[in-house]
Amino acid sequence: MNEQLGELLRHPGVWLAAGAAPGAAVLPTGFRQLDERLGGGWPRDTLVELLLPSPGIGEFRLLLPALRALCAAGQGNPRRWIAWLDPPHLPYAPALAAAGLDPAQMLIVRPGEKRGQSPAGAVPVGRVPTAAVPWATEQALRSRACAAALAWMDVPDARVLRRLKLAAEEGASLGVLFTSAACAGNPSPAALRLLLEPRGGSLDVIILKSRSGTPGRIEGLL
Repeated sequence: MNEQLGELLRHPGVWLAAGAAPGAAVLPTGFRQLDERLGGGWPRDTLVELLLPSPGIGEFRLLLPALRALCAAGQGNPRRWIAWLDPPHLPYAPALAAAGLDPAQMLIVRPGEKRGQSPAGAVPVGRVPTAAVPWATEQALRSRACAAALAWMDVPDARVLRRLKLAAEEGASLGVLFTSAACAGNPSPAALRLLLEPRGGSLDVIILKSRSGTPGRIEGLL
């Protein structure tokens, strides 16, 4: 392979069809329509991008069945965490438990130079400098201690995305990145990109990129 071709294939805007190999491991989403369009479910051990116009439009409900499955699979020894990196709101432990998630398996990291008190009922929080959130996400994915890492970054750099994808592959972890809907036109190495759009009391899911090769819109999924 010549140098120019190698450089082209490493570009974050290039998607290799090899990523669409039949039989790739998936995690069912819990939604039949979405599973059919994604070739069985969320792709495992890689990076998924969920693009949102604003937080709190139903993205957590979309992930909940998969998070329950990961929690159930991660209760052995050693335990595998679900890492939350810079969530817009602190997860509330009783609400997590009511949703079928084990709060003891949640690992929360938010920007801030000092360790502070978590509100009553919130999961304990670790602190990192704001600029270190991409680094912390990468470490969580690569560590093999996390079944999944959920990270919030409004406009991630393409180099950051590539590093996160590689870290998810190396750590056998699911990386879910919540980004701004304004990034929908940006190139990304993520294996799956979904744009979420609220409509009335429901949520439309637009598949921008998928290993299954079937982009399109699913209306009223939630």
